[in-house]
Amino acid sequence: MSAIFSHCTPITSDKAASLSSSFSGHNLRRSAQLPGKFFSTISVSSPASSPAFRSKIACQISSSSAATSPPSSSVNVQVKSGQKDFLHISDFDKATILKILDRAAEVKALLKSGDRTFLPFKGKTMAMIFAKPSMRTRVSFETGFSLLGGHAIYLGPNDIQMGKREETRDVARVLSCYNDIIMARVFAHQDILDLAKYATVPVVNGLTDYNHPCQIMADALTIIEHIGHLEETKVIYVGDGNNVVHSWLLLASVIPFHFVCACPKGFEPDEQTVEKAREAGISKIEITNDPKEAVRGADVVYSDVWASMGQKEEAAYRRQAFKGFQVDENLMKLAGPKAYFMHCLPAERGVEVTDEVIEAPNSIVFPQAENRMHAQNAIMLHLFGL
Repeated sequence: MSAIFSHCTPITSDKAASLSSSFSGHNLRRSAQLPGKFFSTISVSSPASSPAFRSKIACQISSSSAATSPPSSSVNVQVKSGQKDFLHISDFDKATILKILDRAAEVKALLKSGDRTFLPFKGKTMAMIFAKPSMRTRVSFETGFSLLGGHAIYLGPNDIQMGKREETRDVARVLSCYNDIIMARVFAHQDILDLAKYATVPVVNGLTDYNHPCQIMADALTIIEHIGHLEETKVIYVGDGNNVVHSWLLLASVIPFHFVCACPKGFEPDEQTVEKAREAGISKIEITNDPKEAVRGADVVYSDVWASMGQKEEAAYRRQAFKGFQVDENLMKLAGPKAYFMHCLPAERGVEVTDEVIEAPNSIVFPQAENRMHAQNAIMLHLFGL
């Protein structure tokens, strides 16, 4: 009797058909055939009077005689039929971004009304990989997924040790067997790219050292709520040219607005990302070393910590380098009475921003934080095609 082993790939059509006898009296539904592969979903349905539930079979059973040689690193990377990961805002066009933001506002209003009957994620699970710990990212994703009927699984820095204890491509395949979607908050941007490459379920970028797309979607939603529109607004970022800036720049390559990054010399954002935004020819992009001049006429003044996670050993040096870049009441006065203050949090009060600015009436920091959940829910609804 040949040995049996399992690896996580979609079931082929003939194998799916052979399984149908195990589901006597139930329905077997299959998706459209792709060249050489068949993406199948076994739908186990209860009687017509009861809601159906689905059990996704994601592991292929093979005999050793059918696989005498180990697969190369390039095999089993499947095309995601009808799916797309959320890795960079610029992967989507303007219409799609605005559609996601509209959906975020719609679902937020539903949840705010107290309605808990909208459960599109019922029966779905999400794996949340945290190489970098975070309060907002974990709570917003976990709570949001739960409120819409799903179940989220937290995997902390020591649970996987992706790339150390286990290769990223293997983690992607295994988690795809158990879950409907993967969210990852990691250091190296290549890790999120590799997860998306090898996973057979959607992957959401919860943050990398390069970009932070979910944060900027929440920011865009917040600006629309308070100003009425995102297009043609003037957003001034004061501080380090970091991953948040990169995502603002990528948004500016899709939706037209005026974006200015005011940062000390030597702390400018990635040049290629700046050029990508400028070459799109959609938004006005400025990089300057003068925050006082930059904020004049701003609709939004935005700040972030000067030393991000993984840079804390540079904190003292950065405090010296960033002198004059603190967002205080004087800087906000230069921006004008209509300017809102935003911060992606956590904030080091008294460092990049004063306590008075965060607590001022025109600070929208906490509605901004809440909108992480609503924007992310809408992103996941889009990826699921719901």
